[in-house]
Amino acid sequence: MVTPDAKRKAVAHACTVHAVSQRRACLALTIDRSTVRYTSTRPDDALLREAMKVVAAERRRFGYRRIHIMLDRQGIVMNQKKLRRLYREEKLQVRRRGGRKRALGTRRPMLVPDRANARWSLDFLSDTISDGRRFRVLAIVDDYTRECLALVADTSLSGLRVARELDGVIRLRGRPGTIVSDNGTEFTSMAILRWCQETGVEWHYIAPGKPTQNAFVESFNGRFRDECLNDTLFSTLTEARSAITSWKEDYNRHRPHSALGNITPAEFALKSELERQAA
Repeated sequence: MVTPDAKRKAVAHACTVHAVSQRRACLALTIDRSTVRYTSTRPDDALLREAMKVVAAERRRFGYRRIHIMLDRQGIVMNQKKLRRLYREEKLQVRRRGGRKRALGTRRPMLVPDRANARWSLDFLSDTISDGRRFRVLAIVDDYTRECLALVADTSLSGLRVARELDGVIRLRGRPGTIVSDNGTEFTSMAILRWCQETGVEWHYIAPGKPTQNAFVESFNGRFRDECLNDTLFSTLTEARSAITSWKEDYNRHRPHSALGNITPAEFALKSELERQAA
């Protein structure tokens, strides 16, 4: 069924495009001229529309029926059919149910860290044992000192495990200002959402498909894979953990870092702390 409003638009289009009078356009389209000349006296209901949109924004799973009840409780009384019409005109709809709840975090541009613990970066790497079993490694890096704070290797690393490992690092080092990661399922899990709420640590997610936004840990991953994972064939997970721990200690305490003026991350961290205390 063609609505009166659609008929009026059709006549207006014919008049504009074909340069004909309204009468000729109505005759050609078999539309009564009274329909075209009709002027609505219905109020625009601006306040009502605004109140409806406010409730719809707050209650994203409410349809027009429950919005009608909410407005009625606020003392805004109207016919449900009218509300349904306004609901459609404002192109409102019930938000579709998504999948599981994810930690949202923030995506605003990040500042360059200016002190230790200002920002940590997290990422996962994977490798295989000689029998073909795969294992994963959680890497935690301080973006300012470039220290590797943790390399956790296991066959399975859930969001809850990530939260526990972060708690362990915080007990030794203190709480970070911000944590940066990609959008992996472990990092967007309910366990991480709860952990952020409980600790007050801000979690920043890089844009999907933009690993360069997490450049510090990506650079670290390249060195770790090149100098440790790709250089060693592990027979067991225990052997892999031992080799990874040894490489981590060498990286932090003995391996010079070009971005730090060719001193080690541990030396840079100590130097920065002494400068901060002297200031």
